[in-house]
Amino acid sequence: MSSPVLHLADIDTTAVESLLARYGLALQGVDDGVPIPGSYWGDEEAGIIGHTVYARGDTPVHSLLHEACHLIVLPPERRAAVHTDATDSIEEEDAACYLQIVLADALPGVGRMRLMADMDAWGYSFRLGSTRAWFEQDAENARRWLIERSLLAPNSTLPAPVDATMRATG
Repeated sequence: MSSPVLHLADIDTTAVESLLARYGLALQGVDDGVPIPGSYWGDEEAGIIGHTVYARGDTPVHSLLHEACHLIVLPPERRAAVHTDATDSIEEEDAACYLQIVLADALPGVGRMRLMADMDAWGYSFRLGSTRAWFEQDAENARRWLIERSLLAPNSTLPAPVDATMRATG
């Protein structure tokens, strides 16, 4: 039986590393069966410490992108201090959810439609009943938040061009 969600082992890790590097982040692989450093939920869920996203082959792509987006939405001075839990802000949480969907298009074999289906399969909960309904009909605050911080292009659902020096280690 195949898994209902994509895992890191199912996609091109080089594409993930390249995507994260655009935002001054690094992907650190973790051996199978070894606890993932900085994982808030444990098990196979991605972890974050500073500028590094930790993941195993069995880490769901949506988890890896979500945790990476928590770091991306933070200013570099806050990012450096992150260990496991990036925020308690509803605005930052919503922005991370929105941005992970957008960035999924940068990963061959993933894309936003697959990522939204994986988020639903995993149990993300949105008041309109699905990730896609939230993204298309109820996420204007998250979208505006990302635009105001130059993380999303205005009048688009595409990421803004990244100035690597702006988003790097600070």
